[in-house]
Amino acid sequence: MPDSGAEDLLRELSPQVLGAVVRRYGHFDLAEDATQEALLAASAQWPVEGRPDNPRAWLITVASRRLTDLLRAEQARRRREDAVVQRTLPEEHLAPAADRRAADSDDTLILLFLCCHPSLSPASQIALTLRAVGGLTTAEIARAFLVPESTMTRRISRAKTGIKSSGVPFGMPPEADRAARLDAVLHVLYLIFNEGYASTSGPDLVRTELAAEAIRLTRIVHRLLPDDSEVTGLLALMLLTDARRPARTGPDGAPIPMSEQDRDRWNGEYIAEGIALLSGALPHGPTGQFQIQAAIAALHDEAPGAEETDWPQIEALYELLLRLSDNPVVALNHAVAVGMARGPREGLAALEKLGDRLPGDHRFHAARAHLLEMAGETAGAVESYVEAARRATSLPHQRYLHSRAARLR
Repeated sequence: MPDSGAEDLLRELSPQVLGAVVRRYGHFDLAEDATQEALLAASAQWPVEGRPDNPRAWLITVASRRLTDLLRAEQARRRREDAVVQRTLPEEHLAPAADRRAADSDDTLILLFLCCHPSLSPASQIALTLRAVGGLTTAEIARAFLVPESTMTRRISRAKTGIKSSGVPFGMPPEADRAARLDAVLHVLYLIFNEGYASTSGPDLVRTELAAEAIRLTRIVHRLLPDDSEVTGLLALMLLTDARRPARTGPDGAPIPMSEQDRDRWNGEYIAEGIALLSGALPHGPTGQFQIQAAIAALHDEAPGAEETDWPQIEALYELLLRLSDNPVVALNHAVAVGMARGPREGLAALEKLGDRLPGDHRFHAARAHLLEMAGETAGAVESYVEAARRATSLPHQRYLHSRAARLR
């Protein structure tokens, strides 16, 4: 196995190699398989033979040779089919070799646009992004999402088939579509981070590897699009949120509410970086959802203690966010902010306006329980905590909610 430095390098080069091979030869599905095999070959050979002088070129060469083998095997199986006639082996191309492109060329952003194509389901977008751009193996992705490897294999295969059947060329989307496609990319990265930071199922509250991967990929997008204020806002949001992770769970893995966390354990470097990014983004371009969410996270992180949190300002920011997105989860968070800023009765009134917009979601009942507890309605709070625990799919959340109910009893 390669050392951690080699692993980091391989993950950094993975999308660059895949992008170079796809741009040169096409065949995204086979090129992705060939790139993965090149990465595995590097993992096995570099520790023994030493790292090559040009690792990127080495990987592209190995991936190109493997792609040639895969295409020849497919031709042997399907030589009688008309589709095979259109396939061209790499050595028959007249374009410059994939490893002879400009040294600073990087097709990672194009790959992200491709993996987040609107024809794919969100689950497929996430899986393909982690595989093709993140460089994770299918087994690693399956473990992260707590599904059998065979299930994830089928999901990724369907995603690659969807890309192939869509006929999308490998290149930047048209200017008219670019903003919407970038929104889709940022949404997928946000979903990956959220699943890592607050797992929706399974025995652990946090899946550190997913949150870290989302931050790594968002840093790449920020490097490629440094002037996009929403890309900057998303990176700031992730850093400001992930900064609290060290204090977010107890020794038993149970969640600790922000108001009870040891703020000395928060990651000060992430907080400083996130605030600097946000301060640089807000004056430029339109203010989007991720920038507003990052501003809310910054208010939490900058407060010396829970009592000093600027809840009126947080309430105002959630109101602004509601104007941009009529999202029930945003409305839920706004109701909690109202309760913290103006009192639990006002918060409960705002919460009731949600009606049945969050059917089956434990967060509605957990928020209601918290506000009822603040209002001194113990019986109602216990009932809501128990109902929230019944609906929660994460084991740590279930245990936490039951413990809150038991404490009030």
